[in-house]
Amino acid sequence: MRRVQQLGIVLFLMGLFTFSSTVFVGHFSPNKAQLTTLMAEKGITSKVFESIAIEALTNRSFKNINELKTSLSVVVESTNTVHRAASKKKGSTKAERKEAYGYIIYSNPKDLAFVLGKASAKGLVAENSLLFFWLSFGLGVLGALLFIVPQVITEGPKGIKNNGIYKQSSTSRGLIAWGVFAYLVSFYLLLYFAPHYAIHWTLLLDPISYALNGGAASHWFVYGFMYCVVMVVMAIRMYIKYRHVNYQLLRTTSVLFFQIVFAFLIPEIMTRLQLPATDFKNAFPLDYDFFFSWNLNKLINSGGFGLFILVWGIVLTLVVVPVMVYFFGKRWYCSWVCGCGGLAETLGDPYRQHSSKSLFSWKVERWLVHGVLVFAVIMTAATLYSFFTGHSSLMGIRTQSIQNTYSFLIGAIFAGVIGTGFYPIFGNRVWCRFGCPLAAYLGFVQRFKSRFRITTNGGQCISCGNCSTYCEMGIDVRAYAQKGENIVRSSCVGCGVCSAVCPRGVLKLEQGPEDGRINPTEILLGNDVSLIDLLHKK
Repeated sequence: MRRVQQLGIVLFLMGLFTFSSTVFVGHFSPNKAQLTTLMAEKGITSKVFESIAIEALTNRSFKNINELKTSLSVVVESTNTVHRAASKKKGSTKAERKEAYGYIIYSNPKDLAFVLGKASAKGLVAENSLLFFWLSFGLGVLGALLFIVPQVITEGPKGIKNNGIYKQSSTSRGLIAWGVFAYLVSFYLLLYFAPHYAIHWTLLLDPISYALNGGAASHWFVYGFMYCVVMVVMAIRMYIKYRHVNYQLLRTTSVLFFQIVFAFLIPEIMTRLQLPATDFKNAFPLDYDFFFSWNLNKLINSGGFGLFILVWGIVLTLVVVPVMVYFFGKRWYCSWVCGCGGLAETLGDPYRQHSSKSLFSWKVERWLVHGVLVFAVIMTAATLYSFFTGHSSLMGIRTQSIQNTYSFLIGAIFAGVIGTGFYPIFGNRVWCRFGCPLAAYLGFVQRFKSRFRITTNGGQCISCGNCSTYCEMGIDVRAYAQKGENIVRSSCVGCGVCSAVCPRGVLKLEQGPEDGRINPTEILLGNDVSLIDLLHKK
């Protein structure tokens, strides 16, 4: 078994190295036809741009994508300088100044470099994309499975007690964990802020993209595909590890289905059918740009189907979500449907023990996650105000600035870079626990109006601490179990792992009458701290 694992890690690292190194190989040789295509795709009509670009970009070879992007930046700036000067030229007519101003280019040079770079890519990867697909994704998946399967098979019977989780560098904030952290953070930073470096990744997946949506792969298609592949591989690990717990098998199957079918395949096929691509399970405010003007206009202009998507999004948020939480708790979404939760429960499972159980973390969680929800609501209110009134600002603040701030801080940095990149160090539910506005909304309903609870049998508890150790939401489950009290917390996502790792069957996930659901005395926040104690101190 050990030799199989060693072979697996070698193959995985080879695949990872191949995938990562494609960012730095190849060269780019644009021609006039590709430049014309770029202008048409980006809506650039300036003859000045065309003239400068032909001279600066064609009939030469760029060693890397950054060189091409830098040259494009110079071309764009030179073009805009000419047109800005013309728009302010004295003696010209108002129509001439307006025409000159209309030629100014606002496209990001990174986006231009991506389009032109992909069309003009040359070299080993561009000319052997199928081979590199198998050398990266193929070897990576095979190696991961060869390493994972023997490891989880040998973990023994039901439960994961004493599995050495705190003795491994990869799962105990050791050197390997920090390496994974660095790689994940770097990947997300590149994906969000330097997508032009992902050109060769898209070339590897172009055949799959053409088959699904009829077009070339974008960097977001790469992300969606990788998301699904990683979840499938780590779901196999979950199937083996929790093979004695039917709840975990069904839950894992559910998040896989909703991610692959609803979040990936259906939107891609809708694009091929020239319909508005949408993830029907993605509810507001997690889908924070649902009410942005560009999305509303797209849906309204798409006819009946677009209006159906708009109505469904509203009904999902205002009716389906609270009703389902009432009957099943927030677990129906966070642990059975949500893509963020799906990645956390598969890729993030080895790191769930890092979720802090301290009172300080609980305080930060309470203020931060609800603060993000308030931010999302305010942003949406400003957006709808601008949409219906035509005013670009609310109380002197530009709506676009609010949207950009939220998109950058919450949509990119928090949900992406921190939310996933920090798995190996701070646990697998950093985003769900501290940042997800939908989780905050679901939590309100679950805490005050739901039939869901985790019941405990204090007489059977041996205080082993497994439940608290592996609670990904930072709940001190053992403190409840020792007193035989129901666990009713707004943060609980009902993953059921506390029950799965309990050697005595103390914990059970149940739905029942609301009467008797809330503990009659107090709500524990830690081993020795209760909400009542906290209030008395204040």
